[in-house]
Amino acid sequence: MRTTRGAICWEPGAGKGWSVEDIELGDPRPDEVVVKLAASGLCHSDDHIDSGIYVGLDPMLGGHEGAGVVEEVGSAVTGLAPGDHVVLAFIPSCGRCFSCVSGRTHLCDLGAHLFGGVALSDRTHRVTARGRGVGTMCLLGTFAPYAVVNEANVVKIRDDVPLEKAALVGCGVTTGWGSAFHTAGTEPGDTVVVVGAGGIGMNAVQGARYAGARDIVAVDTVELKRDRAEVFGATHTAASVEEAFELVRELTRGTMAQRVVLTTSTADGALIEPCLQLAGKRGVLVVTAIAPGDQLKVDLDLFALTCYEKQIRGGLFGSANPRIDIPRLLDLYADGELKLDELVTATYTLDEINQGYRDMLDGHNVRGLIRYADL
Repeated sequence: MRTTRGAICWEPGAGKGWSVEDIELGDPRPDEVVVKLAASGLCHSDDHIDSGIYVGLDPMLGGHEGAGVVEEVGSAVTGLAPGDHVVLAFIPSCGRCFSCVSGRTHLCDLGAHLFGGVALSDRTHRVTARGRGVGTMCLLGTFAPYAVVNEANVVKIRDDVPLEKAALVGCGVTTGWGSAFHTAGTEPGDTVVVVGAGGIGMNAVQGARYAGARDIVAVDTVELKRDRAEVFGATHTAASVEEAFELVRELTRGTMAQRVVLTTSTADGALIEPCLQLAGKRGVLVVTAIAPGDQLKVDLDLFALTCYEKQIRGGLFGSANPRIDIPRLLDLYADGELKLDELVTATYTLDEINQGYRDMLDGHNVRGLIRYADL
């Protein structure tokens, strides 16, 4: 048992923020490891716990973007050892289910337990606080300087990448980059529109650039994000979908975009049709943004969908395979092909987590980062 501090949302959906307090971490089971974290990203998905986008949750230790050093391994763990540098992938991969053996480990059956809050090994809590069990966001709980996690969530990485930057690849970078590169299938010469230029959208811009897109339009209401998007490869920006429509029509001589990626803070059914109008014949719309659980209605021109053979695709974790794409993206970072340093607009201590989320919601950050230790 280890005592440390963590940020807990005690009343999910109440909008009361995060309480930083003492927590206890249980000892690792045979298939688990203890990781000392260097940093955790402040992803919008964790704010969805507090704001109520995710419903029906118990109290939760937040955080699902983290990287650090393995301190201890369970007796059945064979692929990891103390001292290994690792990224915690919020999507576990068992390597045995139909999705995993089909090469789609981001859709592993273990993903059904992401919001259950209990450990994969035995369905018990690894975190206790105030005398009761507390769930962990996406089986991780990186809003604490230590984590006890299943080896299915742990990806070993090269030792020469700064761990605080590697933490970003556990979710936001891979999700955004993969949404444009993998899910959308961007090809050289394409016109790509990214709607929402936050921590995920900015990386969709990077994925589109790496895939060889000719024109990349970043759409966001926040001027700071539009300006920053150009650093990551956007060739044009727009403050609204309506403004982007006229811009894309001009850029493409009326044929419109081949790929559109929706990466707003939350998805809304009313956004689908305007975004799909940005796409031309056989154009692809990737919906990466998460919608509230009760969002069941979508505005959609079914006639145009059929006659123009447009496509709508859901995108989870950028359709990436964690054990392949996380090391690959860090190789690209080391080679200067992927921008991670520029993503972090502010760093915080764990005690400043609520300020970090206020800054995010106010449009001041592309990605905030909690730093724990220099590892």
